[in-house]
Amino acid sequence: MTITPKTTVHTLLKEHRFLLDFLADYTPEFKKLTSPVARRTMARMATLQTAAQLGDVPLDQLMHDVAAEIEAQTGVRPEVSDITRAADIDPARLAELKAIVTALHEGSTVEEVRPRFEELITDIEASEIAAMEQELIAGGVPEDEVKRLCDVHVEVFADALDGHEAVTAPPGHPVDTFQRENRALLQVTATLRKVAGAIGEPPVEQEWRRLKSALGETLERLLEVDLHYLRKENQLFPFLERHGIEGPSKVMWALHDDVRDLLKQARSALQEDEASLAVSTAQAVATMADAMVDKEEKILYPMAMDQISEDEWAAIRAGEAEIGYAFVGEVPAWPEGSAEALATPEPATTSHGGAGGLLELKTGALTLDQLGRMLLALPIDFSFVDEDDRVRFYSEGERIFPRSPGVIGRRVQNCHPPASVDKVQQIIDAFRAGEKDTADFWLQLGERFVHIRYFAVRAEGGAYRGVVEMVQDVTEIRALEGERRLLDW
Repeated sequence: MTITPKTTVHTLLKEHRFLLDFLADYTPEFKKLTSPVARRTMARMATLQTAAQLGDVPLDQLMHDVAAEIEAQTGVRPEVSDITRAADIDPARLAELKAIVTALHEGSTVEEVRPRFEELITDIEASEIAAMEQELIAGGVPEDEVKRLCDVHVEVFADALDGHEAVTAPPGHPVDTFQRENRALLQVTATLRKVAGAIGEPPVEQEWRRLKSALGETLERLLEVDLHYLRKENQLFPFLERHGIEGPSKVMWALHDDVRDLLKQARSALQEDEASLAVSTAQAVATMADAMVDKEEKILYPMAMDQISEDEWAAIRAGEAEIGYAFVGEVPAWPEGSAEALATPEPATTSHGGAGGLLELKTGALTLDQLGRMLLALPIDFSFVDEDDRVRFYSEGERIFPRSPGVIGRRVQNCHPPASVDKVQQIIDAFRAGEKDTADFWLQLGERFVHIRYFAVRAEGGAYRGVVEMVQDVTEIRALEGERRLLDW
């Protein structure tokens, strides 16, 4: 086991009964542990952090002294960590958290379960809520159900989370930029709520005519939130996944899509002059977007700051510009002196001369520079996923769907909205089994008509080696008629 500030006394005593005598002699306050009633109540959820405060002893000293006693008794010294990682969360504490949320899932109200967690949540960390959501998904609770419960989670743990200091980061750090965007977003949603409220529910005809354009302008402004969400999905989430944190990312992505859908419905209702639907959906999208800000500030950013290293944050920052920013102007360079490193690099080049500078292909040879520039020139969005379902390449030229460097090495299942993962998996399974070699989709994106194609990549003999995704805007191709046999520029 790893001893952390969040390890409970109950878990320590359950694994190492001999610690009862050690702790009872450690400080007078701990002598209460000799009482079976105290062990069944206080010790069950009291963490070492809480115990150190009660006993007025340094936390770091207490953790290392406990580790030394375990080593003296067993010959094996457990690891001691000052930071509680998701993987190190106390199992007893996590089990109780899961039990609380399971009760909510089964229909209990927040007030009914409140007595069970009032003591438990006094020092809860964001990483524990994230681990809880991940454990629920791993235990078979559908992601849609966890998404539905997400608001309840925040309500349940809001008091404890409010007691924690908000995370801060230097200007230009991804978290600082996310927080700046959130402050601007809250101003946009406040305006949206104010305009919708002035129109009224049910709408007053005169106010609808007077304020319809203002409502539309505010909804258009709110569209920028998509860039905020895209950076989370394509830059932040991949790095959390590298630390084993996938469940919360999936839940948040599904909630992003709910905001996007509501925003689309509100804009459509506005265009169709459906005042009542436009006002109600505008109010709903404002509420949902505000709730996401709460989840980010109280859960996502504290958890991410705990888990992600400075080098990883620098890598996240380096890829942000490919997606863009929402609501804010210029973003300062970070880390210090990194402005040049953040510029988009030129494609790698190799010498044109000699066999060593050429990539030998079946029907010729190209330099790496030629291959890169050829892909850049094509008006097609390419991605390649290997046989292990890892994204290994995406083209840098024509982009229809956003990509950023954080996607490289990521499982392709995590690169798609939760609602479409089953289709992605179905394609991969059919390609891997040799049942299919292509899959085609087409859709209307605003005024653009987009063709999406998947091709199985196979070795000699047919062994599956991955899949190429090709996305192309075929609006102009689709509109072609007749013939053009002569050059006409």
